[in-house]
Amino acid sequence: MLALRLTRGARPAVQLRRLLVTAASAGTGFLLLCAMGYALAHPGSPADATARLVWCLPPVAATVHLAVAVARTDPGTRPRPGLAAVGLGPARLMLVSATTTALSCVLGSMLALLVFLHLRGDLTGMPFDGAATEALAAGTPLPVPGSLTLLTLVPVLASAAVAFVLRPTVLGPAPDGGARRSYGRFGATGRVAARETFGSYGRFGTRGGAAGRGTGRDEPEPAEGTVAVETPAVETPAVESVPELPAPHPAPKGLPWGVAVLAAGLAVETYAAGATDDGGPALPAALPAGPTGVLAGWLLTAVGLALLAPGLTHLCGLLLQAVRPGALRLLAGRGLMEEATRIGRPLGVVCAVASAAVAMTPLPDSGSFGPLTALGAAVVTGCAVATLCTAAVEARQDRSGTTAALLRLGAPAATLRGAAALRAGALLAVFGPLTLVVAELAALPLTR
Repeated sequence: MLALRLTRGARPAVQLRRLLVTAASAGTGFLLLCAMGYALAHPGSPADATARLVWCLPPVAATVHLAVAVARTDPGTRPRPGLAAVGLGPARLMLVSATTTALSCVLGSMLALLVFLHLRGDLTGMPFDGAATEALAAGTPLPVPGSLTLLTLVPVLASAAVAFVLRPTVLGPAPDGGARRSYGRFGATGRVAARETFGSYGRFGTRGGAAGRGTGRDEPEPAEGTVAVETPAVETPAVESVPELPAPHPAPKGLPWGVAVLAAGLAVETYAAGATDDGGPALPAALPAGPTGVLAGWLLTAVGLALLAPGLTHLCGLLLQAVRPGALRLLAGRGLMEEATRIGRPLGVVCAVASAAVAMTPLPDSGSFGPLTALGAAVVTGCAVATLCTAAVEARQDRSGTTAALLRLGAPAATLRGAAALRAGALLAVFGPLTLVVAELAALPLTR
């Protein structure tokens, strides 16, 4: 009930993101049901049916990725003061997020089932003059256990992924035995409540104790036989502690691995293009039938782009701050360094999808896309773009405190907008040519 109330009372932007998850779940569920329908209509060709089921894995992964990104930006399930007192701690809020994700995905699976039954003619008459009879196994009874298993696959995986990513982590006491660390976003990160600042150590009197009278120096004891003359204590003015500036995040460590995996994927694809067909899973209708190595090369290329994108984003931030930067470039560069992992991974997935689309454009058989292939491509592309936009929204939410502080200090709003535009331009200048180069290299084996 709590998940339903939070879902109903959300803002329109949050509801739109949840509807995107529902639409992605509906498209993926329909593809899974179509794979089962093809297996029922062609019992003598299990290899083709298995290949169709395997090609449903990219839409499933894209839908789960989008569901996790939407759950991370849901403001209704963020920890707020006073919620723990009424039993809504980090663990309970994590369960609410997982339940909300499951509800959105279940709604999409129900829509997929209704559309599938309608196209089969089980609810009304046969639409489209029976054109979808072969793919949907019209006239053949559907196995209820298999249908339920396929329809619950996306909700179960999405809710489990959300629960894993947003799981609460109770951190122990500080290394010096001080105060315990506090919860961050669902307990994923924490900070020590009382931190020692620069002004409270060393020369400001902490080490000297009472003997130093606040000067930080230990006064020597008077020698024996001498008369100690007391001098009036001179009070030193109080010195405010210097606040600690947050250090920039370290560079992501996946850049070398991403480059290696990307090069390996392109090499495998090029080498396998000249081999004969090994009877592996067939490529979609728009692609020429080839060996399984071509498919493996494509997958390695996509994984390599996703691995190296955070490192490239961090490198873009460093380059923006090079050679005597001004305030605008400092804001843009430090923002990219802080958001390298959050923005980089979805951006790498978008680059992989865009490179695949560009690589398939010049093919001679590119007009032979079937409706299911087009639906799968639309689900993967839409989920990748929506995940990137959602990650941008999450980054904006995390920068809200810094943005408000800059506005209070008198920073013009045009400067903040200029920094955002500069970040977007730097990413486009780096990842645009990279996507085109990878697409050209990936398309070479297909045009032979």
